[in-house]
Amino acid sequence: MSAIKPQIHSSFSYETQEEVLDIPSKCKPLLIGIPKENAFQENRIGLIPEAISVLVANGHSVLVEKGAGDGSRYSDKDYAEAGASIVSDKETVYKCPILVKTAPPVESDLPFLQMHQTIISPLHLTALKKEVMEQLMAKKITALAIENIKDENNNYPILRSMGEITGSAVMLIAGQYLSNFNQGKGILLGGISGVPPTKVVIIGADIIGEFATRNALALGASVKVFDNNVSRLQRLQNNLGQRVWTSVLEPNILAKQLKTCEVAVGALRNDLGRAPIVVTEEMVAAMRPGSIIIDVAIDRGGCFETSELTNHDHPIIIKHDVIHYGVPNIPSGFARTASQAISNVLMPLLVQIGDLGGLEEIIWHEAHLREGIYLYKGALTDYYLSHKFSLKFTDLNLLIATSRS
Repeated sequence: MSAIKPQIHSSFSYETQEEVLDIPSKCKPLLIGIPKENAFQENRIGLIPEAISVLVANGHSVLVEKGAGDGSRYSDKDYAEAGASIVSDKETVYKCPILVKTAPPVESDLPFLQMHQTIISPLHLTALKKEVMEQLMAKKITALAIENIKDENNNYPILRSMGEITGSAVMLIAGQYLSNFNQGKGILLGGISGVPPTKVVIIGADIIGEFATRNALALGASVKVFDNNVSRLQRLQNNLGQRVWTSVLEPNILAKQLKTCEVAVGALRNDLGRAPIVVTEEMVAAMRPGSIIIDVAIDRGGCFETSELTNHDHPIIIKHDVIHYGVPNIPSGFARTASQAISNVLMPLLVQIGDLGGLEEIIWHEAHLREGIYLYKGALTDYYLSHKFSLKFTDLNLLIATSRS
C-alpha cells in the first residue's frame, strides 16, 4: 500500500512564525566587596578609586576593607571620597554577593565565603589546591579567572597588561642588578658611544618577551631572541617593525649566546602545566661571572634549571657566580600601574553585568567571556582542573543552555 501524500490546496496560506526575541533582564544594582589581600607580597587591588566612582554613579554599592589599597598607595580616604563604604572587619566584606580579588581564593578565605557567591580573581594553576576547589564547589561558588577574561576580539586584556608590565620591568631589574651596588659587573644596561652594547638573550617571544625586547632595544642593548615557535618569532618581528636577531631553540646555539651575554631572560611557558627547562645547569655555569638571569616563568617552575623561587624582600640568589632573580609576581612590585590596568578591564565588565542583570546574563549574551569561568554555581567547568584534581567536569555551555530553558 503506497503512502498517502499530503495534499496542498491553493486556498492554504503560509506565514513565517514570529521570531522569539531574547530580551535581557533589567538593570540590577550590584553589591561588590573588595577585601584586603593576605597573600604574600600581593600589593595590587582590583578596582581603583576612579573605577569606584563610575560604579557608584551607575547605582552600585562597593564595600572596601580598611587598608585594602595601601599596597597600591591608595588610601581609605581616596575610596571613601569615591563613594565606597570602608569597613574594618573582613567578615562584612565577604558577605557581598560579588568579591573582587587580586589573589586567588586560599584556605584562609574559605570560612568567610558565602553560598552562591561570585568571585572575580586570578587563578594560579600551580598554587591551587584540590581541597580549596572542593570547598568552593560545595559552596556553589561561581568563579571568574581574570587572566582568562577575553574581549570581543578574542584577546586577553588583563593577561596582556600584566605581560607588558613584566616585560618592561625586566630590563629595569636587569639594569639595577648589573650595577656595582647590587653585586653586578658595573655595566650600564644598553650602550654609549664608543662602548660595545650590553648583550641580552631573551628566551620566549610572547608578550613578555616582546616588551622585554622593546625596552632592551630602546636602551641600546644588543638583543637575541629564542623561541620554540617560528610563528611567534615572525609575529615579534612584525610587531617590533624592525629586524631583530632570532633563532629557534637549538641547544648549541643557545649555549653559545648565553656564554657571552650579560642578561638572560626566561619567558618561555607552556599553555598548561610546567614551563619547559631549556637552559641546563652546565649552560649557566659557563656564563660570565656577574651576569644576571631573570626567570619570569618561575611561577610555572622556571625554564632555567638553576632557578629558584624568591620574593621581593630577598629577590636574588647567586649560583655559579651568576645572579638569579626568581620573583614570581613582578607586577605586584609595580602595584599602582598593575591595579590601574586590572581596573580598566573589571570596571566596564561590572557595569555591563549590572546593566544586563547579573553574571548569568552577561555570559549568555557575551560568549567570549565563558572561557574565564572555571566554576559555575559549584560545577567545575575547566577541563584542565578537572583532570588535574580528578573532579567531575561539566560543560559550561550545557549548564547555561539548561538554565535558560
